[in-house]
Amino acid sequence: MKLVTGNSNRALAEAVSSYLELPLTDCTVKRFADKEIFVEIHENVRGEDVFILQSTSFPANDNLMELLILTDALRRSSARRITAVLPYFGYARQDRKSASRTPISAKLVANLITHSGVNRVITLDLHAAQIQGFFDIPTDNLYSAPVMTRDIQENYGTQNTMIVSPDVGGVARARAIAQRIGADLAIVDKRRPRAGVSEVMNIIGDVSGHKCILIDDIVDSGGTLVNAAEALIKAGALEVSAYITHGVLSDGAAERVAGSKLKELVITDSINESESVAAAKNIRRISIAPLMGEAIARTASEQSVSSLLD
Repeated sequence: MKLVTGNSNRALAEAVSSYLELPLTDCTVKRFADKEIFVEIHENVRGEDVFILQSTSFPANDNLMELLILTDALRRSSARRITAVLPYFGYARQDRKSASRTPISAKLVANLITHSGVNRVITLDLHAAQIQGFFDIPTDNLYSAPVMTRDIQENYGTQNTMIVSPDVGGVARARAIAQRIGADLAIVDKRRPRAGVSEVMNIIGDVSGHKCILIDDIVDSGGTLVNAAEALIKAGALEVSAYITHGVLSDGAAERVAGSKLKELVITDSINESESVAAAKNIRRISIAPLMGEAIARTASEQSVSSLLD
């Protein structure tokens, strides 16, 4: 088995490497003067089971191209099987035609990955579960819920805790964690007048006197969380925290969160940490390296991965 990584999230790759007690494969992923990507594998991978760990996060297009070119290099080096491990699958929010004459970019990216030579995909908390069907190869969608549940129990307990979905679309995700810890569920009813902007309309459920924890898969601009936290506090919540899988946090989002009524924002390390995220005092990261490492180990040994979802 070989573990390869690009430049998207070296820290996570090294953590997975440590968990597996398997050194990262020596390879070069660099840019020419015109920013064209060049890849060279410095180890023999003929007949090997190779796993490429690469989040397609910012800069999304560069990291996606690194993944595709790494795949081509490995395929031409006679690797037996190539598995793309995508802790964060970019373009997942474009999973349907949102208006006339718009693309379904998630399907396009899935086609690119498949046709580049990838044999299998392992990813985490897809924005929509049906994206699994966009790939014409086996795809395992892991969940961060077990990791988040343990952290919530250790840091917040279950007494007087209420799990909150920041929108109607995320109810199933929030309910899964609420059931795990035996907490009640509330829902924020919002509308989105335009992309990247949200407005809270109503709170469904009585949050008065509760410690509220918002659950979602992606935080980008941070507007949804900031508005939801303010609405929950006005509705009588004692405090508001949030657990989000993918901390995209673009365009001043970390500063927006730092200045909000959120007690704490907890994100995983599926996306590489930026300087602004590291500087924010109320943003904390938890590691998914053991989860991803165990999924890789079980895939390599042809064992079941489904028990990791429990």
